[in-house]
Amino acid sequence: MKRIVVLGAGESGTGAAVLAQKKGFDVFVSDMSSIKDKYKQMLNERGICWEEGKHTEELILNADEVIKSPGIPNDAPMILKIKERNIPVISEIEFAGRYTHAKMICITGSNGKTTTTSLIYHIFRSAGLNVGLAGNIGQSLALQVAEKNYDYYIIELSSFQLDNMYNFRANIAILMNITPDHLDRYDHNMQNYIDAKFRIIQNQTKDDAFIFWNDDPIIQRELKKYGIQAKLCPFSEIKENGVIAYTEDNKLYFTEPIAFNMEEEELALTGRHNLYNSMAAGISANIAGIKKQTIREALSDFKGVPHRLERVKTVNGVEYINDSKATNVNSCWYALQSMTNPTILILGGKDKGNDYNEIKDLVKEKCCGLIYMGLHNEKLHDFFDGMGLPVADVQSMKDAIDAARNMAKPGETVLLSPCCASFDLFKSYEDRGDQFKACVNAL
Repeated sequence: MKRIVVLGAGESGTGAAVLAQKKGFDVFVSDMSSIKDKYKQMLNERGICWEEGKHTEELILNADEVIKSPGIPNDAPMILKIKERNIPVISEIEFAGRYTHAKMICITGSNGKTTTTSLIYHIFRSAGLNVGLAGNIGQSLALQVAEKNYDYYIIELSSFQLDNMYNFRANIAILMNITPDHLDRYDHNMQNYIDAKFRIIQNQTKDDAFIFWNDDPIIQRELKKYGIQAKLCPFSEIKENGVIAYTEDNKLYFTEPIAFNMEEEELALTGRHNLYNSMAAGISANIAGIKKQTIREALSDFKGVPHRLERVKTVNGVEYINDSKATNVNSCWYALQSMTNPTILILGGKDKGNDYNEIKDLVKEKCCGLIYMGLHNEKLHDFFDGMGLPVADVQSMKDAIDAARNMAKPGETVLLSPCCASFDLFKSYEDRGDQFKACVNAL
């Protein structure tokens, strides 16, 4: 019996283990950290062997194939030992893709992928299609393939997931944008990160579609390197040769395969970045054959994504906005760009090799105060203090909200848009956003 070892027992790893067992493999799960109770229960109910707090070499290095959770770096000591033995290392998405004939709509990008993924899923559900939501959002693809039978999967893919995908094929691949992110995982080499993102188009055929933002200079440069077989489906804010979605006179136009348009003011999501998200989602639904009226209605009634420019509350004339999902500088740029009131920006966390020059001009233009939230704020002080704005150092969300309340005047906005990962003070960006909302609601 072929032996599958799964490294990491979170949502991705546990789902992979369940599917591997269902397909008749000898399965073992190993996690260097402690495993959450709900995942232990899932493994125990199925009699799948597991360990936590360690990697036992003799139980791992006898694998025929290893499924690696995306959070584990490719240069982790155990991964290097596995590679020395020439044991294949794949992702949960790669493994799950072997066992389903469902159509795959896959979304990646430095920013906007969660909103776009959720929006596409909303449109497909509104159309009455049998569709699952997977990847970085929802249940793991492997668990759904094991236990459900969908015709379509809408999958948000991080660069880490794409790193260990080889034969997986996206029927519709969507690349929102590419800006510096996770460079600490890519040897601080931007090209390595770019190459990871472009893995989304590998294995595509002439029957597939590649949707991308036409105005992204990195995407434009990289397109020339690939003999792309899929149909190119670019979108842009302006009408230009080849684009199949664009805006003009406050209308959003789709030209292929079925032409239709709608008023920008009808879109549920506001802001320039959400215009791109709506275009990418609309194109994918149009390609999938969903009726234009259904697309229009779904683009109009979508409720948005938690922790992404989420309006929490107005207290004493001060609006509080949760953008905890802004884990890189470019994402914060979009948030600041959409602000209409003087803004107190809460930023900081685990730096991933950030270059804050991208938001320098917007901070000068939009911000009336800065709150640095993290264990190591030296880089923030060095970059921003010279602007002459009021600043505060905090190491908890309660202290951040207290500082913001003291700093803010009626008519101003407090924006949590950290530019950084959450792992110095919080369990996740969701935990960070939830604490922000709890503290604001307690004011």
